[in-house]
Amino acid sequence: MRKFIIFISIILFIGFSSCQDYLDVNSDSKYENDYVFGAKEEISRALSSVYAALMSGDAYGNNYFSTFALNSDVEFTPFSDPIRGVDGRDFKCFDGTQFGTTAQRFWDQEYEGIERANIFIDGITNSPIYDETDADLTQQLGEAKVLRAMFYHDLVVMYGDVPFTTEPSIKLESLVIPIKDRNEILTYLINDLKEVASGMQYAADLDYGVERVSREFCYGLIARMALTRGGYALYPDQGNPSSVGTMKRADDYMEYYQIAMQYADSVISSGTHSLNKSFIQVFIDECNNIVSNNDDPIFEIPFLRNSSGNVGYVTGSSVSSANDITPHIWGSSNGGMRLNAFYRYSFDRKDLREDYTVGMWGYDPEGLPVVLADYSTFNNKWSKLWANSSAALGDISRDKTGINYPYMRYADILLMYAEAANEVNGGPTPSAKEALKTVRQRAFAEEDWSEKVDAYVDSVSAGKETFFHALTLERKWEFGGENIRWKDLVRWNLYSKVAYESFMEYYIVGSMADGNYLDGSDDYLDLPVTMFYRIVDNPGNINIYPNTTLPILEFYNPWKNVLNPGGNWELAYFYDWGDENTEFPRSRCLYSFRGYIRAGENSNYQSFDPANLPPVRYILPIPNYAIQMSNGKYQNYYGYK
Repeated sequence: MRKFIIFISIILFIGFSSCQDYLDVNSDSKYENDYVFGAKEEISRALSSVYAALMSGDAYGNNYFSTFALNSDVEFTPFSDPIRGVDGRDFKCFDGTQFGTTAQRFWDQEYEGIERANIFIDGITNSPIYDETDADLTQQLGEAKVLRAMFYHDLVVMYGDVPFTTEPSIKLESLVIPIKDRNEILTYLINDLKEVASGMQYAADLDYGVERVSREFCYGLIARMALTRGGYALYPDQGNPSSVGTMKRADDYMEYYQIAMQYADSVISSGTHSLNKSFIQVFIDECNNIVSNNDDPIFEIPFLRNSSGNVGYVTGSSVSSANDITPHIWGSSNGGMRLNAFYRYSFDRKDLREDYTVGMWGYDPEGLPVVLADYSTFNNKWSKLWANSSAALGDISRDKTGINYPYMRYADILLMYAEAANEVNGGPTPSAKEALKTVRQRAFAEEDWSEKVDAYVDSVSAGKETFFHALTLERKWEFGGENIRWKDLVRWNLYSKVAYESFMEYYIVGSMADGNYLDGSDDYLDLPVTMFYRIVDNPGNINIYPNTTLPILEFYNPWKNVLNPGGNWELAYFYDWGDENTEFPRSRCLYSFRGYIRAGENSNYQSFDPANLPPVRYILPIPNYAIQMSNGKYQNYYGYK
């Protein structure tokens, strides 16, 4: 077991290859407590090791966007077992433990990145060659500080109050770093980034562009952290560690909405990014290792082909192999990072994002499409199958796709600005409405803009609450499969409502399959329980997911029930979730939110009052070994003890 990074007095900057020479590190280097950088080349090499901390599958290479995609009305993983897994890793259904290895490994990796950043920042600021007028050095210092803020922000969102230091561990008087209140951490980080932002360069002016931390990303991260700081969060009951805790926000929250508005506007006003590419093209380009420095991506985590990153392997459809070989050049994938089965029905039928996000079929070992009639759908935003022949990984490839993960997009900047401006001004401003329109224009064909963009935005702009509600939906549709939804729901204090409604949705539809029509069943009578489909040749159109070569499926009635159309259509049964041997729906309808709400064994859903719901325990526990090594200074709350 790796030791928690705060207990390490000397750190190795590990050589790590990247998809760009910028991140190449050719040898290991030890940095003692009296080390300072003596040359710019050393500084560049050391900074690359901070970036290297992003690449691990324990952090942003997999766990960040997949393992911790907690269940909601967008991302969804079904659970069939009524009892907690022995490995303690059932965090997606809010039922993990402090012994869960995935939470431990993410914690370790984030603190490794923080330690590397702290060493770098200490080394460069104390270097005799550091000069605040040197554009290269101020840029590199800014990059390290932004990456450190990114590591800490994600720890705070996922763990709450955490150990915090900006000093290398070798300079600390105690190797047990005190836990600090999350609001103090975020306030420090926001102010820290404000100081370095003006010394940073825009992405278009940087070597490797959005694969490096830019001024735009610095501004954007300030805005994201400010919304976290101003939003709701789950706080512990200090007197009762067994309590789940309480959702609340700080009294000074409005100050941070103002900061979010200001810095999101700084990105918009810079004019350096746009949404000129089509929605689908953004993700297709990422699957083909095409980097755009002036479009939607603000910061992409740069992975290396055949070395790091599971984007396109756990995302996209499942692709089966025979003897670990596929009959095509793309290789296999598991498609395990799934979406809620009802998510697709939340979209407007003319919204282009639905077809590009929601996947309804995978591929068998012969390369033929197989319909997915399951408790979830595929997340189609990234797939190995989108790669062209020159970027395909080969017929025996699996994970480590090297497809970049867009940690922040310009669409997020626009919607953060609209949200903050609406809150600060007590309603939507013209610029907030324009930001929402910009996102929706890309989501609809131009001939639909009058109705779906202009008229729609005008209709939801009647007041603060209607505009806010529209933004909660827009973010739902825009960021499906990017593991943003549950974090948004937390800061809006809507997670309990959505988790309850999502559980009931599965439970009601599962009950209907057994002929039990509960309250609310009428809302689901048109669900296409019998869906007709057929295999057709690929038309070679880039807008047809998930490739332009393999056969695809055509659905006759994807939106509602119809009579048998006859002809050569095949029949698939959807939402067939009744259990004929019991009076309950099948287990995945009972236990997929089991750490919060459940039916079946130890059922508790009957006690839930929709008007007074308990909070969702989304917070991850401090790893048990870190608690043990802290000699009692750390402890878990939220019912983990």
